[in-house]
Amino acid sequence: MGEKRDAEQSRTLQSWLRSLLGGVERIELERVELEIGDMEIFIPTGGDGGPEVRLPAPPVLTRPTALIPEAFSPHQEVYPGRIREVTLGATRKDGGSRGSTVVIGGAAAPAFSSPQALPPHPPAIAMDVFDMKIPLPKALKAPVLDVLEDPAAWARMNVDRFGAEAVTVHLMSTDPLIADRSPREAARTVEEVLQAVKVPLIVGGCGDPRKDAAVFTEVAEMASGERLLLNSVTLEMADHQLLEGVARAARENGHVLLAFTGLELNSAKELNRRLYPYLDPENIVMDLTTVALGYGLEYSFTIHERARIAALMGDAELQHPTISASTNAWAAREAWMEIDGRYGSRDVRGPLWETLNALILLLAGVDLFLMMHPSAVQTLRTVSSRLMHPGEGEPPRDWVTVQI
Repeated sequence: MGEKRDAEQSRTLQSWLRSLLGGVERIELERVELEIGDMEIFIPTGGDGGPEVRLPAPPVLTRPTALIPEAFSPHQEVYPGRIREVTLGATRKDGGSRGSTVVIGGAAAPAFSSPQALPPHPPAIAMDVFDMKIPLPKALKAPVLDVLEDPAAWARMNVDRFGAEAVTVHLMSTDPLIADRSPREAARTVEEVLQAVKVPLIVGGCGDPRKDAAVFTEVAEMASGERLLLNSVTLEMADHQLLEGVARAARENGHVLLAFTGLELNSAKELNRRLYPYLDPENIVMDLTTVALGYGLEYSFTIHERARIAALMGDAELQHPTISASTNAWAAREAWMEIDGRYGSRDVRGPLWETLNALILLLAGVDLFLMMHPSAVQTLRTVSSRLMHPGEGEPPRDWVTVQI
């Protein structure tokens, strides 16, 4: 009875609404709330619902049978800065007696970051000699055993047998705590080496700022015009009022100075600023310190990379070529000590240690390497030649499946 009565009331309500809305074309509802339970939406696709909607047929996909060619244009970054070029050694026409010179620097992009922006000069390699007999690991001593006490013969061997482009003469005997040889004796040693070889020379001191300043001044005058690289001047020399004298001797006799600082770019910039009043920037090379593999080589890589990027971005005080004393690798005892056999023979381990030091800093942009072991020198020379001439020579081996 209840359902029948509800249906009758609904029909009465509908009839009342139709009569009420008769002739009305538009109504507006206000303050209406709708409670909706289930909602069914019907969209007609044809017939009485309107014109039929025809959807496009899906594309027919075919499986590719070859790589799809696509053009690629590598982006070439252009940097506002450039590393200065520095020439080591002077031939007879330039006032020296060298048979060849070495030009370092000139990079306008991070090292080997693009085949289109290679450095204009390949990395150079100088090999070490010492002016006195010093303790050396067996692997280093063996190739030069016959010339250990003759720096001129040692230098000649480095050039003739191992192809050194430059020679570094370390004047260890001038150390006041070792033999304390005089600046005049040191100059005679350098003169003998100059007569023995025709490549550019790098002259290393003993690390005592006062003694090094006196030795460099004497050597600079003796070898006037040869464009030696005097290795090195420091902020400690500046603190002792010695820097100006060495810089003036270098300028007046046509030499280049190596500015040495310890892994700190602000110090490197400060030392260069102190040198600028006395020496053209084109006669300054930087040594930012090479730490041996296993003892902080990652710090050396970072500091060299930061210096190079800052220089390329326009920091003029860092736009100098850099060197790496890769022989510092031998300061790591793992390079020469007899240790567990699984680490291999120390005759191989040591040269590998020196090689890795040099290769890692090659990728940070170092321009000149001071090295000792012939195998390490040859490996660095081969790798850098490959990087300087991409696409030439033998194709790379299949390193994915190579058996070692």
